[in-house]
Amino acid sequence: MRQHGVDKRRTWRKLHVGVNEASGEILAAVASSDSVSDDKALGDVLDAIEEEIEQISGDGAYDKRKCYDQIAARGAKPTIPPRQNAAKWEDEPKSKQSHPRNPVLERIEQVGRQQWKQESGYHRRSLAETTMFRFKTIFGGTLGRRRFDNQAVELFLKCAALNRMIQLGKPDSYQVEN
Repeated sequence: MRQHGVDKRRTWRKLHVGVNEASGEILAAVASSDSVSDDKALGDVLDAIEEEIEQISGDGAYDKRKCYDQIAARGAKPTIPPRQNAAKWEDEPKSKQSHPRNPVLERIEQVGRQQWKQESGYHRRSLAETTMFRFKTIFGGTLGRRRFDNQAVELFLKCAALNRMIQLGKPDSYQVEN
């Protein structure tokens, strides 16, 4: 490793994506090394999306103040399950309003985690997982390039190709008048 550099078999790359749930298209993609956590890449993914965002669904890795702030800056609804042992956060100091995470904790205490997931639409997150499954099924889980910059371009091209396949493969539906 010292003489020849990083071994390609040990180097992981992550692809962070923003997916439109209605169409299944990838709206934003950010490539990173394995040392970049999901919550750190969230800002870059949100910045790459030009459309209005209604809801952002993420797993427990996004249950951080920074993520909530970035989501609020975009005017979107965060749908992030708090960790099992989560405590309430302090109210917003400027506006004295309750932090958006606190009502979620209260609702989970009232009805349970599963019921909250149903009510909040958290399961819509699985559509992004389906997009990643589709991506890996079509293109495989490996990259052909060796340098990070080239790997990132390869990933972005694969995302564009997948979006094109989705556009071509979906039928045009319309209502027929009686």
